[in-house]
Amino acid sequence: MKRAVFLDRDGTINLEKDYLFRIVDFEFVPGAPEAIKLLNIAGLFVVVVTNQSGIARGYFTEADVETLHRHISEELAAAGARIDAWLYCPHHPEGKGRYAGQCTCRKPLPGMLVDAAARFDIDLESSVMIGDKRADVEAGLAAGCRPILVRSGYGVGEETYLPAGIEVYDDLLSAVQALVGQHDGI
Repeated sequence: MKRAVFLDRDGTINLEKDYLFRIVDFEFVPGAPEAIKLLNIAGLFVVVVTNQSGIARGYFTEADVETLHRHISEELAAAGARIDAWLYCPHHPEGKGRYAGQCTCRKPLPGMLVDAAARFDIDLESSVMIGDKRADVEAGLAAGCRPILVRSGYGVGEETYLPAGIEVYDDLLSAVQALVGQHDGI
């Protein structure tokens, strides 16, 4: 089984911008490409798990999200980094049409992580979830992963609501440097 690092997207990999879907609006959090490259070098399977309620709200389409993910992948490739899998939740309780209602994939539920584990033979107990929201931490805990909060994005405001013992770093790069610097890679 693989060890993985699950990454939230908005506020963790890229600067937080409400309902980001346009390539022109995309900007990496400083150091994010380097962080992902370090995860790749360490031999960890990198999976993005992102809530994209803008689909459910009708602000953009799944095709828009996939186009942005291809762009991010191209930008990462230019930096010598890669995302091994992209998963997103298009649902929201107040959404429209087939995207409306409850689901099991929307963080803080662990559905995307559990799905990735089944699809890619990932050992959740030896894996890590990194994100900028309490929902990311809760999804990681529910899946049995080691959760880490980053202060980029919404992280500064979320930090005070975390359970005791959750690791917190300024950004993805500092979190990854701590991870790969530890004995055994994670």
